[in-house]
Amino acid sequence: MPNIKSAKKRVLVAQTKAAQNKAARSALKTDIKKFEAAVAEGNRSEADAAYKVAVKAVDKAAAKGLLHRNNAANKKSKMTVKLSKLA
Repeated sequence: MPNIKSAKKRVLVAQTKAAQNKAARSALKTDIKKFEAAVAEGNRSEADAAYKVAVKAVDKAAAKGLLHRNNAANKKSKMTVKLSKLA
């Protein structure tokens, strides 16, 4: 345990940020899974809506630094291919 006041604060701030990052990552995974489920179901209109939400979530995660920009581009590319194969 830290003894210095600023170090104690850093511990608290780090815990808060870790919780926020975990929640954001979880929400991102949920959006991607919803898209995957719509594609597996074969429902084009639902997949289109889920695709838009998932791509926006991936872009936000990359902007926040939760995902590397190349990893985000890779995820978006794979989703686009799956959506185009659905047609």
